Amino acid sequence: MAKQPKRAQAFAGDRQVVLGVEEAVKLVKQNATAKFDESVEIAVNLGVDPRHADQQVRGVVNLPSGTGRDVRVAVIAKDAKAAEATAAGADIVGTEDLVERIQGGFMDFDRVIATPDMMALVGRLGKVLGPRGLMPNPRVGTVTPNVGQAVKDAKGGAIEFRTEKTGIIHAGVGKTSFTDEQILANVRALVDALNRAKPTGAKGTYIKKISLSSTMGPGVKVEVASFSAA
Repeated sequence: MAKQPKRAQAFAGDRQVVLGVEEAVKLVKQNATAKFDESVEIAVNLGVDPRHADQQVRGVVNLPSGTGRDVRVAVIAKDAKAAEATAAGADIVGTEDLVERIQGGFMDFDRVIATPDMMALVGRLGKVLGPRGLMPNPRVGTVTPNVGQAVKDAKGGAIEFRTEKTGIIHAGVGKTSFTDEQILANVRALVDALNRAKPTGAKGTYIKKISLSSTMGPGVKVEVASFSAA
C-alpha cells in the first residue's frame, strides 16, 4: 500500500464522516497548516449533464465576505465607458489595442468585462479567452453597459460559476484567515445561487454532494441538508 503524505496523515478527523456545514468549515480551517494563507475551496456535484443545453448551470454570485484576493479586471470599452471603468478601479482598459495585446499572449488579468458595442471586436478573442473561462458573457454580467458597477462587483467579491464536463462546480469561497462566519456566509451564498440557477432540464436530486477543502488540505464532506437547516 502506498504511504500517505504527511499532510494526509495529519488530517484531524474521519474523512468518511459527512459533517454539517458549520462543523466542516471548522475542520477545514483546523487542517490548513501550510505556511501561507490558503484559499477555501468548494466542490459541488450536481445531478445534471452539461452536454445538454437545458442542463447547463452557469451564473455569477456576490460573495458577502469577498474572495480575499485581488482580482485583476480588464475592460474592453471606449470613450465615456472606458473612463467609467477606470474610475471604478479597472486594472486595464482599452479597445483594439487591448484586444491585440491579448491575441499576442497578454493574460495578466482574472476577469474580462466588455460593453455590448464592443462584442464584434471581442469576438476575435473566443479561441483565447473561451478555454480559460474568461470570455465576456451577458449571462454572467461581463457584457454590460454598466461597466462601472461590473468592475466594482468583480473587485468586491463577485465570482462566476460554471459546471465542468462531469457536472461539478468548483469555486473559491474565501481564505482560511477569514472567520468561520465569513466563510459560512460565502458558502451559503454560492449554494443559494446554485439552487436559483437550477436548470429546467435537471431531473432527480439536483445537489448530490458537497465538499470543502483548503488549498493544501484534504476534502471534508458536507451534509447537503445542513444548508436548508441553516
